[in-house]
Amino acid sequence: MKITILRHGKPDFEWQRSIKGDEFRHIEHEYDASGIVGDPPKNTVNLVAQHKCIVCSDFPRSIQSAKALGAKSIQYSSALFREMNPPYPDNIPFRMPLKYWVTVFRILWFFGFSKNAESISDAKYRAKMASKKLIELAEKYDSVLFVGHGFLNYYVVKELLNCKWNGSRSSGKQYWEFGTYQYKKT
Repeated sequence: MKITILRHGKPDFEWQRSIKGDEFRHIEHEYDASGIVGDPPKNTVNLVAQHKCIVCSDFPRSIQSAKALGAKSIQYSSALFREMNPPYPDNIPFRMPLKYWVTVFRILWFFGFSKNAESISDAKYRAKMASKKLIELAEKYDSVLFVGHGFLNYYVVKELLNCKWNGSRSSGKQYWEFGTYQYKKT
């Protein structure tokens, strides 16, 4: 059995802008609704043919990435596989570059701040459930390609490794990067 964890393609989203902190909710919804731009690398396109089951989150960038890879159908798509969004407070009237806001809010999330987002412990639990679902699908289909998101992929990989799957400690941080994990029955 094998599970390949792939990060989606580059989002069709403008990161180079400054926003007020209280605009973050709108920006998060805009990002979650974004599709992708550009084509996948050739070595990535070959992955679809090697897998019997394609899994995506229900975000457009995940689904569009699978289709860009040539997936004719997606066997499983669910909110379970969504990215772990950073928290944010409601009222911050000053302006900063968006990338700084994301960095600050993500650091605060690691320290327990979770306003307007799931807590880190809830997010890790969801990653555990996502990895269990991927394993269940691998048992049924033998080979699964999961087109996922950066932080969720990281925690899903940790769970797979904890469940005695073999593979790299990281499936890749860049868009279209992937790692393959195998389980050998004993």
